[in-house]
Amino acid sequence: MASNPTSIYFIILCIFTLFFKPLIAESNSSFSFQNFNKSSSFESVLALYGDAKVEHDGSSIQLTGPLESSAGRVIFKNPIKFYGGIPKKLVSFSTYFSFSISSGSRNGDGLAFVVFSDGYPVDLFDDNGSYGLSNGDDFKFLSVEFDTLMDDKYGDMNGNHVGIDLSNFVSLKATNLSLANLGLDSGNRLQVWIDYESSSRRLEVRMSKFGSNRPVDPLLLQQIDLPKIWPDNEGFFVGLSSFNRNSSQLCNVYSWSFKTRQSPDWMHSEPLDPIVIKEGKENEIKIHKKNDCVMRVLSALIVGIGLGALGSFAGMFVWTLFAKRRPVSPEEYAMKPVVDSKSLSK
Repeated sequence: MASNPTSIYFIILCIFTLFFKPLIAESNSSFSFQNFNKSSSFESVLALYGDAKVEHDGSSIQLTGPLESSAGRVIFKNPIKFYGGIPKKLVSFSTYFSFSISSGSRNGDGLAFVVFSDGYPVDLFDDNGSYGLSNGDDFKFLSVEFDTLMDDKYGDMNGNHVGIDLSNFVSLKATNLSLANLGLDSGNRLQVWIDYESSSRRLEVRMSKFGSNRPVDPLLLQQIDLPKIWPDNEGFFVGLSSFNRNSSQLCNVYSWSFKTRQSPDWMHSEPLDPIVIKEGKENEIKIHKKNDCVMRVLSALIVGIGLGALGSFAGMFVWTLFAKRRPVSPEEYAMKPVVDSKSLSK
């Protein structure tokens, strides 16, 4: 009995969804824009809030304008899940962006890369907070601040530093950019690399003048366990935010890219416990490598079985379509009986 083509289509669709949905989800968590002109179609991925607008035919996004109390924000529209892949693992992410800050006689806050907890009102600007963000437990966030305003109430070291904040503008860790020969409010274009490695729960920040190579050593690094900080959230949003307070500070973003990935369990930037002896560390890495290899083989086997089943169903479907079609000879080419010439002579 021939199989129902509708059921075959349904099975093929289920297999396709099972094996390719993780790949589609991962692609939806990544983007890269070298500019923001119309041909880049950035509006389908990024959302602008406040005073943020595209300037100079798409060469940059201006977050703050030349007016006092100007605030702007650009947000990646798609929420990012804490866990992804098969098997599910805590995601790592990397982001790169280039920007410039120009200040007059007075400075504004500068710029912040922000990881918003799921549920944070990303269109909300707080004049009492830095970078337009709310300072408190109501709305949680993780930010890397590029601070151009020395604020004593937050314990700022100066008006030219980078810091890591967690729902509070008193930085967990900060460093003086003057020591790295970098000036935030010089008007010069700068570039930043921020990496979060889920296996070691480490956030690393690198920075240089535009056109320079990515530094080997980070300016800042900090242990951050995102799911532990936000246990009630399934994911997060990312964005860039700026607020110039009572100044005419301009902040422009020229390029921005973001990518998520699943890192092997054995891949660490640094050991979580620095006291671990070298021999134990090597054994641990070997075990993790072996386990990761087994998972890779198992995943490949599952995918192979799925593709094999898909091919079988496709073959059955083709056979169903053509099995009952038998070639029919035209009447003029029908075979005629062979007559023996000897019998005719008789």
